[in-house]
Amino acid sequence: MLRPAYPIRTSRLLLRQWRPEDRVPFAAMNADPEVMEHFPAPLSREESDALADASEQDIARQGWGLWAVEVADVGPVSTEGGAFAGFVGLKVPRFDAHFMPAVEIAWRLARWSWGRGYATEAARAALDVGFGEVGFAEVVSFTAVPNVRSQAVMRRLGMTHDPADDFDHPVLPEGHRLRRHVLYRLRA
Repeated sequence: MLRPAYPIRTSRLLLRQWRPEDRVPFAAMNADPEVMEHFPAPLSREESDALADASEQDIARQGWGLWAVEVADVGPVSTEGGAFAGFVGLKVPRFDAHFMPAVEIAWRLARWSWGRGYATEAARAALDVGFGEVGFAEVVSFTAVPNVRSQAVMRRLGMTHDPADDFDHPVLPEGHRLRRHVLYRLRA
């Protein structure tokens, strides 16, 4: 496996390593009930910081992971130019399921950035790295059944869904409204 170079630039976005100044807007995003609607609960500041720290360490160690996303076309919101919008990238899920082991393409973006195509644009760039530079044979994505916005992104990426692959997320208890998940796949 090659170690990809970052940051990754698209026409409007920068996927980059995390910075200390990302922690405050990331925590605000992770505390937003609308952003976290399809997750078990909003994250505390400590949980949010731990996720950013783990993402930063993954990128430093392997050259890929959940990159911080900076939007260049909305003006100077952060001290470094564009606005911090959340994360998009690749990660290895840490639970048991029929499709594991796997690499997942994942995203979480601030509400102000929704509806502008940023998730799809950034995910395409991350997939280019995963398939082209790292050499993955397949990437998956999954979400709770009610999360139709993320499923639309998966379809725009060319991912395919087989209902036989759908699963109950093992970290969520029986009867939880988000337990049932859809799985999408994309092969190199």
